[in-house]
Amino acid sequence: MRTVLSNKETQQLQHIAIIMDGNGRWAAKRGMPRSFGHKKGAERVKEVVQAAGELGVKYLTLYAFSTENWQRSPDEVNDLMDLLRQYLKSELSELQKNGVRIVFIGEREMLPADIRSSMRRLEDDTKNNAKMTVCIALSYGSRQEILQAVRKIATLAKRGDIKPEEIDDKMFSDMLYTQEIPDPDLVIRTSGEQRLSNYLLWQVAYAEFYFSEVLWPDFDRAELEKIIENFNKRERRYGKA
Repeated sequence: MRTVLSNKETQQLQHIAIIMDGNGRWAAKRGMPRSFGHKKGAERVKEVVQAAGELGVKYLTLYAFSTENWQRSPDEVNDLMDLLRQYLKSELSELQKNGVRIVFIGEREMLPADIRSSMRRLEDDTKNNAKMTVCIALSYGSRQEILQAVRKIATLAKRGDIKPEEIDDKMFSDMLYTQEIPDPDLVIRTSGEQRLSNYLLWQVAYAEFYFSEVLWPDFDRAELEKIIENFNKRERRYGKA
């Protein structure tokens, strides 16, 4: 029997960020090409988004494709782009039914023009959905994001629009891709790896971390519930005694 956590139990947990790792290893264990693992991983996204919404999570950020992933083989990158095209075209009705708003963060100019167009359309079509926001980090790198924010602030200071002493956490955060999204409370990485891989480096300053041994294509509602229960037992002090 599946456990459904109440809003009271998850009230501290507003935002989960997930590094979806292990598609290639999942496929290799089955003697299949990496593309097979990516396809299964994409199918898993739908279940996890639905489960997170039912568990009261308001924001879910998924690391789908990093700026470093462009260094993979052309065939693998093309397979990933084709999977993305399918997702962007097929998921609108399900997102609308579940009240999910989609937001994309990352360096869009690196993506094919047709994908950028579909991304804008999906964001526009779901912008009024209020039950849950799913943020997809696509062609995303946190160091690049931070450098871009620094350049914006430097330009404002050079023009005399701001003074150096006026620069604070909020101003810097407002220059990031995630300006309208609260910082993550919990970061999950699947597949047993224990690193951030250039993911939300500024935003996760006070997040809790959970490293799951489960490969992403096997990650399910039961694993998500177990992790949320673990989170709810932790004490978050934000540097206080």
